[in-house]
Formats: sequence, structure tokens, C-alpha cells
Amino acid sequence: MIEEGKVLIGKSEKPEYLTLKLANRHGLVTGATGTGKTVSLQILAEGLSSAGVPVFCADIKGDLSGISMAGEPKDFLLKRAEEIGLGEEYVFEATPTVFWDLFGLEGHPIRTTISEMGPLLLARLMNLNDTQEGVLNITFKMADEEGLLLLDLKDLRAMLNYVGENAREISTRYGNVSTASVGAIQRGLLVLEQQGAENFFGEPALEVLDLMRTTRDGRGIVNILAADKLVNNPRLYATFLLWLLSELFEELPEVGDPEKPRLVFFFDEAHLLFDEAPKALIDKVEQVVKLIRSKGVGVYFVTQNPMDVPESVLAQLGNRIQHALRAYTPREQKAVKVAAQTFRPNPNFDAFEVITQLGVGEALVSTLENKGIPSIVERTLVRPPSGRLGPITDNERQQLINSSPILGLYDKPEDRESAFELLAARTEEKLTEAEAPEASGGLLGGLMGTLFGVGTTATEGGRRKRLTVTQRVARDVTRTVVNRVAGQVAADVGKSVAGSIGSSAGRAIVRGVLGSLLRR
Repeated sequence: MIEEGKVLIGKSEKPEYLTLKLANRHGLVTGATGTGKTVSLQILAEGLSSAGVPVFCADIKGDLSGISMAGEPKDFLLKRAEEIGLGEEYVFEATPTVFWDLFGLEGHPIRTTISEMGPLLLARLMNLNDTQEGVLNITFKMADEEGLLLLDLKDLRAMLNYVGENAREISTRYGNVSTASVGAIQRGLLVLEQQGAENFFGEPALEVLDLMRTTRDGRGIVNILAADKLVNNPRLYATFLLWLLSELFEELPEVGDPEKPRLVFFFDEAHLLFDEAPKALIDKVEQVVKLIRSKGVGVYFVTQNPMDVPESVLAQLGNRIQHALRAYTPREQKAVKVAAQTFRPNPNFDAFEVITQLGVGEALVSTLENKGIPSIVERTLVRPPSGRLGPITDNERQQLINSSPILGLYDKPEDRESAFELLAARTEEKLTEAEAPEASGGLLGGLMGTLFGVGTTATEGGRRKRLTVTQRVARDVTRTVVNRVAGQVAADVGKSVAGSIGSSAGRAIVRGVLGSLLRR
């Protein structure tokens, strides 16, 4: 029954397969909670791994981790195997698995840099408006021009401070940069930090090729992202998976239509990607889904309702597994109707009625056949998995992490010189240059004393000495001259703290002189 070049899904009137050569044409697994979506995902991952195809998938509830351990011969599994006709081909075995975790708790850490994430996805992650996104783009542009690496959150925070401090000059070059927008982005970074995203940004950054490993006997490794905590922050979860898709698209070479995919990517709880997503983001998802097929990557969305996926993306998903849906409310009935209409009709039954009648472990299945034509939809008994049903224990997980082929590659964070360190060094240099209070005070005091017989802080008997009008004007004029000289020196050596102080102090003195004369 198990054929080479195909993954067995289950049996209707005939065996139902996912053809490996067409598996990169993407797919959809839908169904209400408790109808068997996770088992369908597991048997697809097992079949792809056995065929030498690496897999990446998120484990929302922890149940998918059981794929890493051999299953147990339970009665209902053996009965289903007999109903399908697997016979001796049904064996219990573990699938090679690597565990990942953005927080580094239940798997190897996954990191990327701020630069690799880019302003578009970061703006989505922080829910920025168009104006704030524009300021973020300017910040990235300035970092590129200044040769400053943006690796982690502290780098971006330091760069935003730099942009805010130089907002006036930057605004004349790139458009308005307001302190309010900079502040909003800084607050967004604080929220990300509190949600644990600080662990995600940094180095060593993930190499996507490490998700495409195979074992020595040719089986594809299943990469499982521990997402039970991550899903509590749905925006971070969705943004991370979209970033990973984008990285695969940018890094992998064109391969056309290979005999089998280079990687299959399962996007569980797919509605989290599209909820309240701006049109620009949906357009990007559609573009990636359309074009990543030629890189040999198949993308499978797993969600409760086909209406969770925009029509423009839904049209790209040729391989379909539809579990039971409820149809009690008008919206649920509409969802069932949409699901039924996406299948190639079967004259033997009404798909709309069958979707509401499917039992646990049953599904309507339609996959791409020769020349990419969808097969007629069939009511299918899904095959039982070879791995364990349900989660593994903490000890079992730790043992697998300790024996992982990537152990040591990402577990220890690195912090090389980047924007934060370089900008801090610049600030230190400016402070050092500005730390000449005795010299500048001595020059100003000397000029005042020599020319007019007054000091910068003339006192008499513990009280401030009352200066004559002539002395006050002379004092103010002298300060103006000295500050202009300081400002000119600062301009010669570059923009510095001294230049800023000289400019602001000069403006204050002019206002003071004019005010004194007008009052007199």
C-alpha cells in the first residue's frame, strides 16, 4: 500500500496519497478542535521524513512532540491499521526530531538579528502606524549609512536615541522625524522585551540550512518549535513564522519542481498570521507562498476554518485535508459552504453534508495528481501514526536535546561589537572633549576680569554682587563671543556636545541681552 514517491494519508475506496513531486504546491489542513488535525499533521510529517524530506512545524499544545518516540500498540490504532489494510507495513517507530524554542527553555534557541528581521516585520510586530513605520525605516537607513550593525534590541534602542537626538538634521534629509514617533517605537520595544522577544534577537542567528538536515540513513529531520508559551503572544508567533518563510525564500536557490520538496513548512494556528493584518503584509504572504514553491519548499496552513485564510492565499493551496466542521450558526454554515466549494465535487456525496458528519480521524481529502490537477474529493479514514500519540516527558525531551545534531551551535548567545557599543563609544568621546570646564571657565573668567573687572559669578559677602548695566552687557557679549568661538571649533571637529551647548547657550544669551535692553 505504501508507494515510493508518495506519502500515505489514509484510505477511502482506494488509498489516498500526497504525491511528493507535487508536495511543494502547498496545502491546507482544517477542522474543528478535537477532530484530528494534529494527527493528520503528524502522519504527514512522519511520511515526509521517511521519504527524506525535512519538516518544520509548530507544536501548539505539546502533543506533536510524541512523534520523536515510538508509538504503543493500542487497540484502536491496530484496528484502524487493519481497516485501512496496512498489515505488516504498520510499524511503531520514532521519527528523528530536533526541538526548538524562541525562549530557549524546551529546545535549542532560535535567534535572528534586528537587521535580518527588517523594518516591515518589526513594524508589524510592534503594531506601529504608518508614520511610526516611516521613522523605523529611517532608523534602519541611518544605521546602514553609519555602518552600525543592528543585532539585538539594545542596538535598535541606541539607534533610536541617536535618531531622536539628531531629529532636526535627519528630518531635512529624509522627512519629519518626531520625538513622539521615536517614543512610541521605544515603548513598543519595551513591550517586546517584557514578552520575551529579547531572547529572539541576537546572535548566533539561525542558519536556515540547519532546518534542512537529514540523518545518515536518509530520513528527514522533523524540526518542532515549542509554541505552547509562544502562542500566548500571537503577534510574535506569527511574525516569527513569516520571517522564517521570508528567510527561506531569500536564502534558497531556485530548483523548479524537484522530485521531492527540500523542506515542508507547517504553519499551525494560521489564523494568527492574518488576524488584523494590514494589506501590505497579506500581499507579502501571498507573494512568498506563490514564489517559494520554486525553491522546493511546501507551505501547509493548519487552522480551524478555511475562511481564516485570505482567498488570494487559499487559491495557492492545492493539497487539502478537511476534518469535521460544526454548522450551528450562520457563520459556521458559511464556513462549511466555503470549505465544500473548494473541493472538486464527488458525484457520490454532498461535501457540504459530509463535512458536518465526519468522525474523529476522518477527513475529506483532495490532493494534486498528474499535471497538478486536484483529485476528486474522497471521504477518507486517516492512517494511524507510527509515533506516540500525545506529548513526551520533560526528561525525554532533555535527552533528545542533549543528543541533538546541532547541540552547541546556538545554545550560547554572543554579543559582538554593534550599534550599541559604537554609539556608546562616540558618546564617551564627546563627553571627554566637553570635559574642559576649568579651561573654558578660566578663559571666560579671565576675559571678564581682564576687560571689565568682573567674574562669571561675582559675589560679595555671600550674596550675588549687583552689576552695573554696562557690566551686564559686557558679560553677555563676552559669553556670546566665547560660545561662538566654541561653536566654530566644534563645527571643525564634527558635531559634538560642545557645538550643541554653544549653539543653545548663544541663543539664550541673545534673548537675555535683548530682554535687558528692552526692560531698561
